[in-house]
Amino acid sequence: MPAGARHTTARYPAETGAGAENQPTQQPFNPNAPPENTEANAQPPPLPPTAAAPTKPVKGDYPYGTPVPGKPGFVKSPYAADQGLVDVRGFPPGTEVKDPFTNKIFLVP
Repeated sequence: MPAGARHTTARYPAETGAGAENQPTQQPFNPNAPPENTEANAQPPPLPPTAAAPTKPVKGDYPYGTPVPGKPGFVKSPYAADQGLVDVRGFPPGTEVKDPFTNKIFLVP
């Protein structure tokens, strides 16, 4: 500080009550926060799924499409054989494809 300069003291607003600086402030609501653990809402954690109930069918559980004679790369759907032909050109045998008529999965023969 240069000589003769005056230093001013800091001015703070007057406290309204004893210990006002230690009062917690209200936090905004956070929708992404986990819920608070209260005894009224306490529930046991869900049980893990058992191995006896698979969620996705195994590849062997899907039926195969029926090849169309004289039209390589085209099959009839096992779910809607009378609806039309399904183009499976470029798919290797055993590939899972979706039937465009029923949206069910079947395998390329």
